[in-house]
Amino acid sequence: MKLPELDFKAVHTTDLDGRHSKVKVADFAQKLNPGASFADFAKGLPNILAAADLREAASAMAKAKNEGRPVVLGLGGHVIKVGLAPLIIDLMERGLIDALAANGSVMVHDSEAALVGATSEDVGATLGSGAFGVTGQTGELINRAARNAAANDLGLGRALGLAIAAEKPPYLDMSLLAAAARLDKPATIHAAIGTDVYNIHPEADGRSLGAATMHDFRTFCRVIAGLEGGVFINLGSAVILPEVFLKALTLVRNLGHKVEKITTINMDFIRHYRPSVNVVGRPTQEGGRGFYFIGHHEIMFPLLMSLTLEYLGGKYER
Repeated sequence: MKLPELDFKAVHTTDLDGRHSKVKVADFAQKLNPGASFADFAKGLPNILAAADLREAASAMAKAKNEGRPVVLGLGGHVIKVGLAPLIIDLMERGLIDALAANGSVMVHDSEAALVGATSEDVGATLGSGAFGVTGQTGELINRAARNAAANDLGLGRALGLAIAAEKPPYLDMSLLAAAARLDKPATIHAAIGTDVYNIHPEADGRSLGAATMHDFRTFCRVIAGLEGGVFINLGSAVILPEVFLKALTLVRNLGHKVEKITTINMDFIRHYRPSVNVVGRPTQEGGRGFYFIGHHEIMFPLLMSLTLEYLGGKYER
């Protein structure tokens, strides 16, 4: 088939000055100078794409705190494994984070960090022999806390936080759950059966675990009922917390609570379906704004919170 020739010289051009352009040099990054402060660094970020979103998310968080609205942090176990517990505890103590919601793996890594100052078992080295996940102290502490929670009408997060504190372990100051109990802040655990190592411990009791985590779901719903104007952050949970958050949100709306203008922030290594729709998209359809930041927790979360503190102008300084 012979194709006809095209006359490229006949192309109609447009005027650059009159054309709409999405990127302007006014939004470009500023130069970095040695010895610059974090405020200088933040001001120097380009006002484009994720950097612009980061500014907007931090600004929304600062606005929420200035208006007395809550900031709720949801997290997965990896958050502890990359060393963020001291930062989160500090933010709770300052009053910047008002409540925690966690999946079951957080209990494992939080308690181990407090008990011996180390966590994150080498699965590959122990799975073949059947030795993975059967650490005695971890399973005993968590399962006994679950039984105590069920027997005394406590939430799983609060019961384990109190149990860790009662042990007076050498690294107590590294425990998120113990800190939340000490500060009387909600710390809810949303555990599934069969997903975590304490489920295969000889003391595992599904009835107690179910009662305790159901107690925490109801507590979490009460937290979400007051989220209007506030912020929910999902840090590193790809399945459990996005599902729990969506169910809590629809429950409180069903009961007549106005939770519409909210800010939701998801932070993870890659883009996942459930956080995209259940944290960022669907919950903000009635108002508010959702953000998705992709990157390493140990870099992105401190960056977001440091920027928020800058916008708060020293209100939450030590």
